[in-house]
Amino acid sequence: MAKKDYYKILDLKKDAKADEIKKAYRKLARKFHPDVNPNDKTAEEKFKEIQEAYDVLSDEKKRKVFDRFGYYADNLDVNSPYGAGAGAPGGGAGGFDFSGFQWDTEQAGGGSSSFRDIFSDLFSGGGTKREPEPPRAQPKRGKDIEMPLALSFEESVTGLTTNITVNRSEQCSRCQGAGDTGGPVVVCSTCKGTGQVQRTGGRLQFSQTCPDCSGTGKRRQPCSLCQGKGVTPKTEQVKIRIPAGVDTGSRVRIPKKGEGGRLGAPPGDLFIITNVGKHKYFSRKGDNIYVTVPITVPEAALGAKIEVPTVEGKAQLKIPAGTKSGQKFRLSGRGFPSLRNPNLRGDQFVEVQITLPRILSEESKEILRQFDKANPENPRKVMGLE
Repeated sequence: MAKKDYYKILDLKKDAKADEIKKAYRKLARKFHPDVNPNDKTAEEKFKEIQEAYDVLSDEKKRKVFDRFGYYADNLDVNSPYGAGAGAPGGGAGGFDFSGFQWDTEQAGGGSSSFRDIFSDLFSGGGTKREPEPPRAQPKRGKDIEMPLALSFEESVTGLTTNITVNRSEQCSRCQGAGDTGGPVVVCSTCKGTGQVQRTGGRLQFSQTCPDCSGTGKRRQPCSLCQGKGVTPKTEQVKIRIPAGVDTGSRVRIPKKGEGGRLGAPPGDLFIITNVGKHKYFSRKGDNIYVTVPITVPEAALGAKIEVPTVEGKAQLKIPAGTKSGQKFRLSGRGFPSLRNPNLRGDQFVEVQITLPRILSEESKEILRQFDKANPENPRKVMGLE
């Protein structure tokens, strides 16, 4: 194990006094503490190194061992005749083993301070050891709310502005979202002082850290208005605008109409999830609209101008002579407005289906016979089926 110069780590001279050691430690610990440098492995390792150096130099017996041998190990005695690990009892290179360091573990022996004691001293300004106070609530953005909304096919084409009732919450006016008013510390009523709450997932039951006391088992007296939640319920009429072109599953965001935030943090958003009903003859694919329209034999054979339905009313469609059943025609710009670009629209496609006439008289039958004689045609032979 490589030797470490604890005086250099704490930026101290070898004749530094106890109060100078403590002052240097406090300064560096504040700078490299994991809470100040979240997810910073380098700072975390530096903090451990600083803690290691302080653990030795702040203890008079350990410091004497370090000053004599240039390193510290639990099995060394200041009166030991051995040098730096040269046959020291217990073998090995000696040194301070910090690999098992745990944030919450009391360190044994030599009257050294535990991490909990040092941490309390570091952030409470020194003095006697005190029971840590329950953590105060932090600013927290409110959760988002999702609500379904049914629309007709026509409303999804044109868009819709309406009012809806939203059951949401808002920041508590009494405690301003803190969940307490700074009163006395009491046993947490959520976890009954255990710091843990039981959760059930399917057939499994497991424990989680209590969200109201952060696992301490204690909290300040909850606010009487919000019962410690930091928010109070509110029923509100919210005006919403559904843009033209939405489809089933579209998400329309209404800013800041979700659950209330805490301690001045913003509320969440409200998301409207649309569910568009079916139309009796229109269907939709993307931004295009499809419809099937019947035409007569003469219209298909001779050509015609017919009226077809669109989402905006009737439109004229020209049927060329010789049109076949199943043929499609496009009406440009008669589809849905694009959600990405309201200035663009899809198209409407009209599929025609030829319907056979009902033969109501012998005269009509004779006309068809005469037509067949005048226009002999075998479509099966043309297709190679005969």
